[in-house]
Order: sequence, then structure tokens, then C-alpha cells
Amino acid sequence: MPAPDHDAPEEIVWQGKYVTAKKRGRWEYVGRARNIRAAVIAAVEDDHVLLVEQYRVPLGRNCLELPAGLIGDGEGDEGEETLVAAGRELEEETGYRAAELTDLGTYYSSPGMVSESFTLVRASGLTRVGDGGGVDSEDITVHRVALAGLADFIDSKRAADVAVDVRLLMLLGTTIFGEELP
Repeated sequence: MPAPDHDAPEEIVWQGKYVTAKKRGRWEYVGRARNIRAAVIAAVEDDHVLLVEQYRVPLGRNCLELPAGLIGDGEGDEGEETLVAAGRELEEETGYRAAELTDLGTYYSSPGMVSESFTLVRASGLTRVGDGGGVDSEDITVHRVALAGLADFIDSKRAADVAVDVRLLMLLGTTIFGEELP
């Protein structure tokens, strides 16, 4: 049995450079303009993870996140490969270069409201080649955090009114569920 509104026509309500607001039947949702995709990088090595903290306008405060970025969003970058973009974003945001990047699949973070997907990429063989911090006015703070102290680190950031991206839950698996991460 098809879901309600499945066959309703999609209507573009508003479109900006990066975001498109859409309506299909009773549903209202947003997606990336021009089919731009995102890469999220899990850079975990030597029992540490690289995290980034940056101000997010929609939240009105800083947010603690995995490094991430858009794929093919620059002029002439429409055909950019996912792993190439992930490597570029990792280096821009964190100052680390990966010897190996592995595609771990496509995921959806809030499928009831946003049609955007992201590709999760594992980065390994990390070498620090710069300071990171992003480009232009991103003003990113890089954190290299021991996995054993991650829950406490996140708690301290929450106490400082820093938002926490939902994707960090996968790193807290041992703390939340009491099981060993693969």
C-alpha cells in the first residue's frame, strides 16, 4: 500500500543557492539545491576521534560535529567524487590528511523533514599537515578527543551550551548500550 501523498506532484515552494523548500501533498520538507550531496568523515585512529566545533546559524550557537562538507558545491565542481570531497573537507576543516578514505554508505539524518543524504566516510592513516579551521569565515575549532573520554567531553560541551550533532551517537555506542564498537 503506497504511503499517503506518495503520488502527489512535488512543488518547489522556494529555492535558494543551497536549499530548496518543497511540498508534496500534505508534506513540507527541504533538500539541497542542485542535488548537492554531503560527506561526513569519521576520522578515528589511535583511540582518538577528530571533531569540529563551529557556529551554526540555524541553532544560534556552536555545534560539535564530525568533519563534513558539501560535494560538488563549487563552481565547476559538479562532478566531484565523494571520496575526493571528503579528503578535501577533512584537510580544510581539521588540518589532517588521510592516507585512506573508505565509503561506508549513504545515510539520512532526518528523513521526515529533510531529503538530504550524506555519505559516511572512514578516514585512516591520518597525518597532520596544517591547522585546519576551515575556509573563508568558517572559524572551525578542531578537537582530537580520546574515545575513552568522549562522553565526558560531550557533557562538558553541553554544559558550555554547545549543541551536539546526532551523528556523534555512533561514537557513544559503548557508553549508551554497554557494547563494544566494531
